[in-house]
Amino acid sequence: MPALETFWQALTSHAEHQPRQLALTDDQAHLSYGQLPGQIAARSKQLSDSGCHRVALALENGCDWILWDLALLYSNLVCVPVPSFFSAGQVRHLLASAGVDSIIGELPGGVEPVEMGFSRTSLGWQRLKTPLGKEPTTPLPEGTCKITFTSGTTGQPKGVCLAADALMTVALSLQTACAEVTPERHLVMLPLGVLLDNIGVYAALLAGASIHLPEHTGVRNNTLDIQRLMQVLHQAQPHSLILVPQLLQGLLQAASAGLQPPDSLRFIAVGGGRIAPTLLNQAAQLHWPVYQGYGLSECASVVCLNRPSQHRPGSVGKALAHVQISLAEDGEVLVHGNGPLGYLDSVDPVPSPWPTGDIGRLDDGFLTILGRKKNQFITAFGRNVNPEWIEAELTSDPAIAQACVHGEALPSNLALIVPRHGQVTTAQIEESIARTNIGLPSYARVHHWLLIPQPFTTANGLLTSNGRLRRDAIFQHYRQALQGLLPEELTHELF
Repeated sequence: MPALETFWQALTSHAEHQPRQLALTDDQAHLSYGQLPGQIAARSKQLSDSGCHRVALALENGCDWILWDLALLYSNLVCVPVPSFFSAGQVRHLLASAGVDSIIGELPGGVEPVEMGFSRTSLGWQRLKTPLGKEPTTPLPEGTCKITFTSGTTGQPKGVCLAADALMTVALSLQTACAEVTPERHLVMLPLGVLLDNIGVYAALLAGASIHLPEHTGVRNNTLDIQRLMQVLHQAQPHSLILVPQLLQGLLQAASAGLQPPDSLRFIAVGGGRIAPTLLNQAAQLHWPVYQGYGLSECASVVCLNRPSQHRPGSVGKALAHVQISLAEDGEVLVHGNGPLGYLDSVDPVPSPWPTGDIGRLDDGFLTILGRKKNQFITAFGRNVNPEWIEAELTSDPAIAQACVHGEALPSNLALIVPRHGQVTTAQIEESIARTNIGLPSYARVHHWLLIPQPFTTANGLLTSNGRLRRDAIFQHYRQALQGLLPEELTHELF
């Protein structure tokens, strides 16, 4: 049976057998499984009456986001989630490249729909210069139901075209992986405009769980309000969460200050970036149910995941049931199955297996991610180094918030260091780096470093929208300062 059909059958079954069970709740609304089909049908009719084809979903987290997403899926229309943290330029690029004809919600970045040729309608905003009911001119791969935008590390975000069955296949595998701890309450912590927790919602709906969608979780504009985060956790009493590494680090910092998460938690999935082993060790010492995973937008999110019965700390787990993984000769991770339909505006054939661009290691089926293939540098001594590995170790120290490491063709590695807060001293940073270096091989140690007061952010163009470092931009920005760390004869090797 196709995965999408399984999903709809599960929702129908929940509506029949547990109609009073809470399905969705946010700061304003509560919706039961018995009410869910009617709400989806009403929105589907509104979409049909509007004559739309490709809809940008620009809402904050909440019941409405999920209901419109499900209605678009039910109506066989294309959903284009708009990440709330996108800049004005990224939003304009998303609308234009995806051929969006309708917008539900308000665009981030201060972008006015009118400037893009949209007018107010009962649905929200629609592009009325093209007669409604006619297909957009921008071609899409056949079967596209969702276009998710990945920020990448350079240039404009790329639109990945995904099929409904690809999304639901991942959701089914994710539900199965979590079933042994039977999570019945899921708390959405990440923006739904990003695919990871969007898939988490599908998995929770398949399981008939209650999904809590607070608008403000304590995470906003790359800052973390620990008090608000803990308040949300204790109010929702969730069984499951999906976190990025920065959020896990925030929870651990809260725990060190005496603020513990609720005992209700049964499964905390962590992904979206490399996690320092020290963070995982701290979580394990607190007996938190933290399970590291790995995925990418092109494969409809989750590919590998640790779980209670198959757990190897430090790895990202074994492949989920719907895919297989292997390694190329150079160590690149290849994913067999569940690839994308393609990228927007690309005529290149979709490779199979999918080359992830990540370097990995396989041990008894457990995958360990070593870093990005394109970020790997080779030192003057011929050692291959993945900077993410060193950066994760550095930022696991309480004094260091961000780090960017560089060593291409150099005899010694350089690092740009952002302190955790303004009270951190140079001496504390020096001690932190010394502690980190003890646990690293000599070729990976940081030999020269520069303390910078301003963090890498999306606003200053030094961080991608999903939290990855824009390395070229960072080192060009700080090139002159970094040159002062090296002997004059080596400064030409910086880039």
